[in-house]
Amino acid sequence: MKNQPFQVIYEDNHLLIVNKAPGILVQGDRTGDVTLLTLLKEYVKEKYDKPGEVFLGLVHRLDRPVSGLVVFARTSKALERMNEIFRKRQVQKTYWAIVRRKPAKDADKLVNWLVKDEQKNQVTVYDYEVASSQKAELSYRLMGKINEHYLLEVSPITGRPHQIRAQLAHMGCPIRGDVKYGYDRAVPDKKIYLHARRLYFTHPVKKEPLVCKAALPVDPFWEEFLALDDEKFKDKNMDFIFE
Repeated sequence: MKNQPFQVIYEDNHLLIVNKAPGILVQGDRTGDVTLLTLLKEYVKEKYDKPGEVFLGLVHRLDRPVSGLVVFARTSKALERMNEIFRKRQVQKTYWAIVRRKPAKDADKLVNWLVKDEQKNQVTVYDYEVASSQKAELSYRLMGKINEHYLLEVSPITGRPHQIRAQLAHMGCPIRGDVKYGYDRAVPDKKIYLHARRLYFTHPVKKEPLVCKAALPVDPFWEEFLALDDEKFKDKNMDFIFE
């Protein structure tokens, strides 16, 4: 995806799923920078010669410095059904994260409570429930190590803002480049090494299992980890894979 803000991974009359480059906003904020939502509306309008305003519903969000899969709905019916799928947690999400410190356990489940500071756009992590907190759960497993960095595969159970970034940092493993959550320095382009790798859910209209997988950003650091044992990176028990 070098020099491109998105790559279409799956598209039909109901859904549009893309691989987002790090650094691009998914939807508007106070910066006024161009957004993925605007770019994709233009893409749909041009490709299908759509008159007037294009409908495109955002199903979920991805932080600006994060890369990977983002799901949009092309109809209001698909949006309503996808919102329900996410609300009921009937979707399997897999992320890859590069951290510099090895976790205490090679695999574990993390359960914390998060409180978001809207002004700072940052969350604080607690090991117990506090006022205004939201429960956050994820599981992770260690995939491999290269040059003092470790690759984790992370499967969030809940979908809280900044959840993966904050929970990994709280256990002592901030994501490479994520200075907001404790990494010691930024990396070029203000990206962080967190990638929404795979989504698995039942299509809201076709009722068929759908798996989408996003290629990693063009980046030497990511590419080093792809050279690890290929068996670790194979998707098992998946019926449909769209590369």
